[in-house]
Amino acid sequence: MKRVTSIIKPFKLDEVREALAEVGVTGLTVTEVKGFGRQKGHTELYRGAEYVVDFLPKIKIEVVVASSQADQVIDAILGAARTGKIGDGKIFVTDVERVIRIRTGEEGEAAV
Repeated sequence: MKRVTSIIKPFKLDEVREALAEVGVTGLTVTEVKGFGRQKGHTELYRGAEYVVDFLPKIKIEVVVASSQADQVIDAILGAARTGKIGDGKIFVTDVERVIRIRTGEEGEAAV
């Protein structure tokens, strides 16, 4: 199994969720996060004062899927989250050794 973690722009969340549903993803975890990469933040003007926003709001989406489904999930995220501008985000893919459903005790892909 694979855990696909993606960091995306907040306004792309609904599009990514819909794209993941189309490829058969039944569950995901969404977290509001802040960070920066090459974007390095930006300067804003608020009530006449200029200030630097170092950490930009992002959305982290985590999905655990069968290894055979990982490429479909990645393609769905890429298609839905890409704007072509700096700050579109990243996708990280990691191996998942074990999954256990707490309610039933099921393990492996049956628990996902």
